[in-house]
Amino acid sequence: MIYRFRIILDTEEDVFRDIEIEEDTTLEEFHNTITQSFGFDGAEMASFYISDEEWNQGEEISLFDMSDGLQSVRLMNETTLSDVVNESSPKLIYIYDFLNMWTFLVELAEIAEYESGREYPNIMFVHGQIPDQAPDKEFVSEDEHHSLDDNEDFIDLDNYDDISFDENWN
Repeated sequence: MIYRFRIILDTEEDVFRDIEIEEDTTLEEFHNTITQSFGFDGAEMASFYISDEEWNQGEEISLFDMSDGLQSVRLMNETTLSDVVNESSPKLIYIYDFLNMWTFLVELAEIAEYESGREYPNIMFVHGQIPDQAPDKEFVSEDEHHSLDDNEDFIDLDNYDDISFDENWN
């Protein structure tokens, strides 16, 4: 079977790619297809995250094992698309380059029959240009209904006059 995905860059402008790829493709091969289709060199760290319907980030599937060996890590080269994506669970989050946090929403749009004579992966449609830098992300928990600036306990580290400390602590 062939999986047809829409991969959307999480940014204000519409930037996405529609890709056809075989269901038994590893996530590492899918990672390579995504980076190439968006014009990245693929040299940065990346991870897929299983997602629910509201795009909440779940289990991580990493490009490399960066753990201390105490816990098992799911790796892209050992995991196929069909292992993590199906019609009842069609969404993944893909993060490329952890310093810049390029974040993509990956959604299975359709499962189709293999077409003989067609090469896979196949980039079906390209829309929008990737910006020069990754969009800024605001990491706020679901429980927070206000920004850090509104928080009475927030300390502005750029304004040292408001910070009380003992200069002779040592």
